[in-house]
Amino acid sequence: MERVIVVGGGLAGLRAAESLRGRGYKGALTLVSAERHPPYDRPPLSKAVLAGESDDTTVDADWDALRCDLLLGERATGLRLDARGGVIASTAGDLPFDGLVIATGAVPITLPGDGPQHVLRTIEDARDLRSRLTEGARIVIVGAGWIGAEVATTAAKKGCVVTVVEAADTPLAGALGPEAGARTAPWYAEAGVGLRTGVKVAEVRDGGLVLAGGAPIGADEIIVGVGVRPDLSWLEGSGLLLERGVVTDGSFRTYAGEEEPGSVRPDVVAVGDCAAWWSARYGRRLLVEHWDTALNAPDVAAASLLGQEAVYDAVPYFWSEQFGRMVQYAGSHAASERIVWRGDPSGRKWTAAWLTGDRLDAVLAVDRPRDLVQARRVIAAGSAVDAVALADPDVPVRQAVRG
Repeated sequence: MERVIVVGGGLAGLRAAESLRGRGYKGALTLVSAERHPPYDRPPLSKAVLAGESDDTTVDADWDALRCDLLLGERATGLRLDARGGVIASTAGDLPFDGLVIATGAVPITLPGDGPQHVLRTIEDARDLRSRLTEGARIVIVGAGWIGAEVATTAAKKGCVVTVVEAADTPLAGALGPEAGARTAPWYAEAGVGLRTGVKVAEVRDGGLVLAGGAPIGADEIIVGVGVRPDLSWLEGSGLLLERGVVTDGSFRTYAGEEEPGSVRPDVVAVGDCAAWWSARYGRRLLVEHWDTALNAPDVAAASLLGQEAVYDAVPYFWSEQFGRMVQYAGSHAASERIVWRGDPSGRKWTAAWLTGDRLDAVLAVDRPRDLVQARRVIAAGSAVDAVALADPDVPVRQAVRG
């Protein structure tokens, strides 16, 4: 392998380049990024940057030591695969390769209508939105998910009049399910934020939005936080298997062919927000749009590209800072049987644990970081737990493990 191209200038792309060099790759290395900035961290955009506490989240990297050519502000527009390697069509011209890392991330979903709407995905988005969060401004946020809650937190602190509109019946229904999501609803009123659930938006117009029933909501600014989609448009017609992401095995190797199982492409790997990777731990394919995965998974992708044996099956992890609380989640509860509550979920500090039989699948810790750390280790080990002991907030999670 003599020429590797990394497409995507986020954290996953940078970590892939670093891992390639760290694992002994000596050939040519190029990183192509549609953004004009070197790779930066995204989690602070909805926190410190939006609040005005930081203006630069660039990730430290020694580009000279990496011997990596940076093509910033250039976008991949197509991919042609050969028996080995291929060519990327881009705004910088054709880029031949014999090894490819796809790390193009995701793009925000927007709403219908020709009125102005803001999303929060890039550093420019955060800086622009920060200037609009002025005292007394009427801010309507569509989506009571992680991003919506974080933006609402900051906007309320800045003295904005904030309303959050959510199509589901509870906040975070998609991420946590309605039972756990409902426990976060009182946080909005506590912060002086209006919350309207079970309400769908028909379109965005100048001066506000229109709900599905025709009722208008006036706003000075509308912020949309209803999720993202993997950025795959440039891969259409490439022959790679695409289904809710770039389909990969547990080593992030892609598949050639319209249906799985196709032939594995060991010369093309995908990682980060655009990769739908196979998890043996959960027995299904995961698309994890979290910073922790972008940080750690690229080392496995790099190893696979270099022909080294490696499999990624870490416990997914995510955190959020909202309404004065540290909210941390680990695992996956999609197939879990029941929830066990640690502490009073109507109180300030509590934890929700999802179980299947006596196996801990996932945990949500609200201002209980020790619960999160210990539960994450239990999930990783696959240890059986005593549900009664787990429900006692005075019993450390590790002591709920059955001997």
